[in-house]
Order: sequence, then C-alpha cells, then structure tokens
Amino acid sequence: MKKQLLPAYLLTFVNVLGFSILMPVLPFVVKDYGAPEWVYGLLLSMYSAFQFIGAPILGKMSDERGRRPILFISQAGTLISWVVFLLALYLPAIPIYGFALPLWIVLFSRILDGITGGNISVTNAYVADITTPKEKTYVFGYIGGITGIGLMIGPGLGGWTASSSWGYSATFVTAIAISAVALLSIFFWLKESLPKKDRQAVKKHPVLHSFLITKQIRDLNPSGIIRLLFVLKLLFSIMSASYMGTIVLYVIDLFDFDKKEVGMFMLAVGAFLAFNQVVMVQLFIKKLGPFKTLVVGLSMSVLGMYLITLTDNLIPYLIFYYVLNLGFSLCYPTFTALISIHADPKKQGEVMGISESINSFAMTVFPVVAAAIYGIMGFKVYYLIGLFPLFALIGALKGRKEFLVESAAVDVEN
Repeated sequence: MKKQLLPAYLLTFVNVLGFSILMPVLPFVVKDYGAPEWVYGLLLSMYSAFQFIGAPILGKMSDERGRRPILFISQAGTLISWVVFLLALYLPAIPIYGFALPLWIVLFSRILDGITGGNISVTNAYVADITTPKEKTYVFGYIGGITGIGLMIGPGLGGWTASSSWGYSATFVTAIAISAVALLSIFFWLKESLPKKDRQAVKKHPVLHSFLITKQIRDLNPSGIIRLLFVLKLLFSIMSASYMGTIVLYVIDLFDFDKKEVGMFMLAVGAFLAFNQVVMVQLFIKKLGPFKTLVVGLSMSVLGMYLITLTDNLIPYLIFYYVLNLGFSLCYPTFTALISIHADPKKQGEVMGISESINSFAMTVFPVVAAAIYGIMGFKVYYLIGLFPLFALIGALKGRKEFLVESAAVDVEN
C-alpha cells in the first residue's frame, strides 16, 4: 500500500464518522422540536443542496491551487458547522415562521457544512493523482470499505452518546472532536499530490453557473463514456438519496426502534458495507471487471429495494437488506473508479467535482420528496425508488458497446 494513501484513508474515515454520528440522532432532534417528518429530509437535503454548489467550485480550485489547501478549507468549514449545531441546542425554542429557532440554526449549520463540503470530490482527485488506472478500482474499493467502517461505528457512537446524561450535546461534542482530528491530519500528514507544473488556471464563471450542471458538463466536453457514467450515476444517486431520506423512518416504524436501536441497526448496515467493499468488491472486480461489476450492483439494488418490503421480522429483514447493501457496495466505488479512469488527468478535480455535484443534486431534492411520499405510501415508496436503478441498468446495458470501445482505448493509452 502506498504511504501517500494513508492520509486519504484517515480523512475519509473521520469524515464519514463525523457525518454518520448524526444519522440516528437527527430524526429525534426534529421530533423533539415538534417538526413534521419531512423536515428531517429537508435538513439532509440542505447539506447536499449547498454541496451541489460548492463541490465543483472546490474541485476546480484544487486543479488550480492544489488539493491540500482546498481540503483544509473544506474540513475547517465542517468543524465550524458542528460547533454551530452544538450551540443551537442551547437556544430557546422560540417559534419563527412555524419552526423552533434551534431548527433554523441547525439548518444554517447544514448549509455551512455543505458549501464547504468538497472533501469527497477533492479527496477522490487526490487519490486519482497518485494511483495508476489499474490501481484505481481497488483503491476506491478500499475507500468504500473505510466508508463502511465509518458508517458502522458512527451511528452506534451517535446513539450511545445521545443516550448519555449529556444527551445530544455529547453527540455533537464528539463530532467536533472527530472533525478536529481530520483537520489536524490534513495539516500535519497530507502532502500535496498535484505539482505546480500540472495545475491549470480556473476559468471564471458567474455564480449562476454553479447551479447549471448541464452547462458545466458541456463546458467540460467529456468523452462519451464519461457522459454515460454521469447519466447512470444520476439515476443511481436518485435511488440512493431517496433511500437515505426514508430508511431510518421506515425501520423506526417497522420495528419501533429507539435512538440506541437505530444506532445498532446502522452499525449492522456499516458492517455489511465495510465487508462488502473491502472483500466482495475486490472479488467481483477481479472476476468480472468494473463494468460487469456495476451491472451486477445495479441489478442487486433493484432486487434489494423490493426484498426489504417483504417482512417485518428483523432477522429475515437483515438478510434481505444485505442484498440491497451489496448492490450499493458494488456501485459506489465502481462509479468513482470508472469516472476517474476515463477522466482527463488534468481535469480530475473538475470531473470529480461534477460527479459529486450530481450526487449532491439528488441528495438536495429526493430525500424531501421521498420522505413526503413515504408519509403517504409507506413501504410502497420502495417500489418507485427501485425504478431508478432499473433505468440505470437498462442504460448501462444499452451503452455496453460504447463503454467497451472507450475502455479499450484507455487501456492502450495506459
């Protein structure tokens, strides 16, 4: 393993841990302040809405100024946002426009974290800088495994700290400490991966340009395979965002979970994800290659969305859920690796920024939409959500010939 990858692995771990610690707590924070379920989806969405704006800007800035300073700035924003979140808990619950004041401050903290939330796209660009095309799929698989470990530990830690005598304050103090560790790791250990000679000047655009993702893609003028992958990722991201906006609500309704039990459930989810991305992704990639692995992942995502609606017994549910989790696990790193492999090396930051922007767009709109539909349809919402990976699967199979042609060209170049 390359030593240069260690800071990226550590940064990924502490960032996911810092984010996932909120997952079992936020629905109860919203409920305690008397807000409806869709507000939970809104708070999730606001982070992504502003990440949608910030990620491509930070990605392009990292192409011009280097990865290290941009990662430092974005992580500092995350740290400050957690401090704001903690302070919100100590404000009086004065109603403002129908919602308690602390919820408005929580909303502001999610916006602040989102606008500086270029960690993922810039970290991916950093990894792409220091890996060969053959290494990318495996390395992004390891990063996915680290993400799974963070998702395994974070929710359990969130549920445990929130149940302590300090309540939610303990959770957010823990998140602040974790974010501080990430900031220090960048400052002391992360070395610049993009030499000055390889940097490119950023073309200036009006602020409105940040909202026009299709215009950004046209200006980038990517290859056909990148365009195809962007479309497939959009469909997959809509599914993922809709799932994230409803799954905690669903398991609370299905099993009557409290904060600790939600944390334990998310611990199991993280354990599945860690195992699948560290072990199963590597097996599938080695046996099938990245494109076929993506096809299998999309297929299992479709099947898993249906299976999780079939039982209200926890043990069978976890077995069915594993199928869905494996589908997610196969898709996440494979999308990132394929986009990185086929991107122009001098525009890795910009391409990764747009890729993350696609995900952020989906996370902006669909958690709220899915949570609202869930409030009306219940578990049947997963029948609708499952259509998106199905459309992505059909698109991937239709574009198979184009993919194989361009993949062969990349292999020749490298």
